[in-house]
Amino acid sequence: MSFKPWKQPLLAAVAMVAGTTAATAQNVQTAQRDIELGRYNEARAILRPGSTPETAFELGRLYQMRDMADSAAYFFNKAAGSTPFGQVAAGRALLAKGQIAQAETQFDAAAKATKNKDAKLLTMIAQAYGEVDGKNTGKAQTYMDAAQAAYKKDDPALMVARGDVFLHSDQGGGEAMTSFDRAIAANPSFAQAYYKKGVLSVRSRNFNAARESLSKAIELDPSYAPAYRELADMYYYAGQYDLALSTFKKYTDLAENSSSTNAQYASFLYLTKKYPEALTEVNKVLQNDPQNLTMNRLKPYLLYETGDFAGASTAIDTYMSVVPADKIISEDYIYKAKILSKTGKGPEAVALIGQIIAKDPSKACDFQNDLASIYANQKNYKGAISVYKYKLNKCSGDLTDQFRLATAFSSDKQYVEADSVYNIINIAKPTYAPAYLYRASVNAQRDPEGKQGLAKPNYEKYIELSKAADAEPAKFREGLVQAYGYLGVYSFQQGDKTAAKSYFEQVLALDPENKGAKSNLDIITAKPKAVVRKPAPKKK
Repeated sequence: MSFKPWKQPLLAAVAMVAGTTAATAQNVQTAQRDIELGRYNEARAILRPGSTPETAFELGRLYQMRDMADSAAYFFNKAAGSTPFGQVAAGRALLAKGQIAQAETQFDAAAKATKNKDAKLLTMIAQAYGEVDGKNTGKAQTYMDAAQAAYKKDDPALMVARGDVFLHSDQGGGEAMTSFDRAIAANPSFAQAYYKKGVLSVRSRNFNAARESLSKAIELDPSYAPAYRELADMYYYAGQYDLALSTFKKYTDLAENSSSTNAQYASFLYLTKKYPEALTEVNKVLQNDPQNLTMNRLKPYLLYETGDFAGASTAIDTYMSVVPADKIISEDYIYKAKILSKTGKGPEAVALIGQIIAKDPSKACDFQNDLASIYANQKNYKGAISVYKYKLNKCSGDLTDQFRLATAFSSDKQYVEADSVYNIINIAKPTYAPAYLYRASVNAQRDPEGKQGLAKPNYEKYIELSKAADAEPAKFREGLVQAYGYLGVYSFQQGDKTAAKSYFEQVLALDPENKGAKSNLDIITAKPKAVVRKPAPKKK
């Protein structure tokens, strides 16, 4: 599954501190650091006791990072005022609400009041655009250029802000990466820049570059928890689930102990298919945070994956009755359809997927596997066959889809068709052993008495592949028992008792308690009974 059930802030930034007391400045700097590392509860604890514009401003940033626009605007407005700093705060409150033109009026006033010479304040304005979702980049380039002119060189904080802004613009990742590189060139010990460069590399699936950048961030700052989270993402996308999970655990060990951290861990357990463990974590989070949207979403998913279909049905209905309509995602509907299928409502499940696709035809290819599984649950194999044919013709299907199509043909007892599809796989991947084993099974069904030996070449090829230098014996054992057993029966029927005996002995070498092989060997090795002749009658 490609989606992430939780939303991580893609990038964080360090805000500038206006002139204030030393104690307040220290608190603000500590809170900024906590915000950068995603330690929001700790940052809030530091900032809440204060009532200065600077602490209110940072609380606004904190809620901005957490996608809580109303709270962000509230605290930015508390920091607002007639000073340039206050005008930037007012602009950020408006920007959080999506009021771009009004926000720019405030930013322009702040920049004008400082004659476009205050580089730190101009950087704060650039950061405002970098820390808000969407492509609301507005006049950010103007402020960044002015800040660059004021600094007269590349400033690391400005370059990071520049990278953040470009991620929300049409120039996208290329300019952002250039900005992060410039931040590193300006300060080679700037862990945040390496982290952000790593984040961008993970998003573009450039795993070698991601590992290098994120490892450097950790080397410079071993407490930089978000770097471990991104490394875990990288391993997840690369399919290295065990490594992904162990790396994510390092993140949770360093991150703050909060419902948010626990929710992310539960989500990652789900993504790495550790379903029982994920369900345990979800329930823990919901005990302390019963309204947590992500956990209420994951609960029915996990109940389904752990086989509690009745519980999943109740949970998905509860979730979808309370979640705002704009927060429901396509995966919610897909899981609902799968749950309907498992609770005896197959036609409703098929209809629901049809509705999803009709609503957004671009999603059609994404849901074909789920639709095929629902048909298979109903033992409607012809329906599954039609789905896989559609996927192969319309959705750039691959060999995995060919394999699933062959399996559906086999389940529908269309053995000739199944054999034909397995042959396609054999030609495309001649060393893929499972395809030969499944093809042999199909041909054994076509020739149930084994007299024609239709499965013989497939089993022989499977045995040949099991002897390759890189073959893993444990993966072949069960298939070899099947192959040798078939070949033993076939050889016996052909009158070759020696070959049959050898094949059954190889079955017993792999499975010493195999009753079929023992019985057949007894038959082969049994001594023929002596023929009792009647005495010839005496001559008279």
